[in-house]
Amino acid sequence: MKIVIAPDSFKESLPSDQVARAIQSGFQSIFPKAEYHLLPIADGGEGTVQALVSAHGGIVESISVTGPLGLPVEAKIAFSNDGETAFIEMAEACGLHLVPLDQRNPLNTTSFGVGELMLHAMNQGASELIIGVGGSSTNDGGIGMASALGYEFFDVERKAVKGAGKDLFTIVSMSDSNRDRRLDLVNITIAADVENPLTGNNGATYIYGPQKGLPEDMLDEMDKAMCRFYQMAGNYFGMDVSCLPGSGAGGGIGAGLVLFTGAKLKKGIELMLEHLKVKEICKDADIVIVGEGKMDGQTIYGKAPSGVAKCAPPKAKVIAICGSLGEGSEVLYDHGFDAIFPTIPAILPIENILGGAFKNIERTSRNVAALLR
Repeated sequence: MKIVIAPDSFKESLPSDQVARAIQSGFQSIFPKAEYHLLPIADGGEGTVQALVSAHGGIVESISVTGPLGLPVEAKIAFSNDGETAFIEMAEACGLHLVPLDQRNPLNTTSFGVGELMLHAMNQGASELIIGVGGSSTNDGGIGMASALGYEFFDVERKAVKGAGKDLFTIVSMSDSNRDRRLDLVNITIAADVENPLTGNNGATYIYGPQKGLPEDMLDEMDKAMCRFYQMAGNYFGMDVSCLPGSGAGGGIGAGLVLFTGAKLKKGIELMLEHLKVKEICKDADIVIVGEGKMDGQTIYGKAPSGVAKCAPPKAKVIAICGSLGEGSEVLYDHGFDAIFPTIPAILPIENILGGAFKNIERTSRNVAALLR
């Protein structure tokens, strides 16, 4: 029996490689002689750098950059063995996990550190940048990132703004005179973990703002501010990026990278499936196990579990193991999933749930395997 285990991370709880090991541990207690293939995966969010390095080898560095709240943080960046390609993960610089629960509000967070990671990559001679843009605490439309790269944004009094989410409300003009010209010499690919457009009811603010701490009564105002900014910036460059699928990824940094750096948007999961050769490995699998922290109706839109499920052969059972199930999850049964198992065992404080993730996943996996025996 061949079992492929290809989970994403359980956000703020367990990285994808540990999730995979927990699932394997549970299954091995029932199927000790099975052939296991562990493929920790990501879709552009947390774990993207590690998954790409696992596929290609390379060097991982840690550098100090500006964190989401303006304080220094240590962020990882990886390079291919030849140094030509840099792998950057937005969450390393401004991930939601870097902001304490009581301080979460995307009005106050910035993507500036992402731009600093890009500068470091170019300083090291990289000619290709692959940037995963999921898992962020920001909703700044990428103005923080652009500011780090030399762009300047001004309010009505011609004062430069810093590049946090709240600055979208006051920016009326911009300048690219100090833009880092090396951006013309590098190829940048965005690994987007979602397909949402920049604005509107299905855009960055309305869909992801609340989970980042944006008050409900600010959603409409924030969305309109994002729209006004990109109308101004779009006119400056003579192009509209707000409707591109994935432009709303990373709190709008998807749109920002396209507009300010000439980056190309690609579905993060497609990029990962290609680099990790998931389809080839799954072609003769009997069981394919996927997972992530929360699965809901949004999972079918470019998320890792759905992407892996599409790689499973018709004869294989596709099983999802997740932390919790959200609204609309029933649609997954029409998209290749045979069964979905949440792992949270009881109503507990969130810190207890996050801290017990490995054991909860292991126990659930053992129970699933017992049913399949």
